[in-house]
Amino acid sequence: MVIAAQGLGASTAMIAKSAGVAEGTLFRYFATKDELLNELYFSIKQSLCDAMKTSYAQAKTLEDQVRSLWNGYIYWGVANPAAIKALNQLTVSDKITAETRARVIELFPEIQEISGACVSRGALSDRPAAFADALFMALADTTMQFAAQEPDQAAEYTSAGFKVLWQGFTQ
Repeated sequence: MVIAAQGLGASTAMIAKSAGVAEGTLFRYFATKDELLNELYFSIKQSLCDAMKTSYAQAKTLEDQVRSLWNGYIYWGVANPAAIKALNQLTVSDKITAETRARVIELFPEIQEISGACVSRGALSDRPAAFADALFMALADTTMQFAAQEPDQAAEYTSAGFKVLWQGFTQ
């Protein structure tokens, strides 16, 4: 993925070449590069949400729900490192519109409820949601990095990361 390797400044010519299409073809589907970046962000988030939903429905308690979402996120991230790298860049970009971010929330609105339920119970209850989100991302990125470096220990790193997340967010 060109965005993961070269960042948001990657040329549309390079993006098109990587996709195996002519640059002009990109602009048949996307009026601007910003529109392309928004659709890429949405597509990556959709794939991630699909992975996180896999075992979520079976989780009954809040802790089990959060563990299910965490595991889905970590395992998807380890399996899709270029997508995670691109997502991290796109998430902080001013190119991603409020409309696109709203479309993402619609993919899996329960995540907002679960996040709020966790944060309201713990040490982060009086902090902005963006702070909790940033802590989550830092912990997830670290967990993914170690799980990818030592695949035979991935389950242990995922479990340890969850324990830190759960205790930090709910106590």
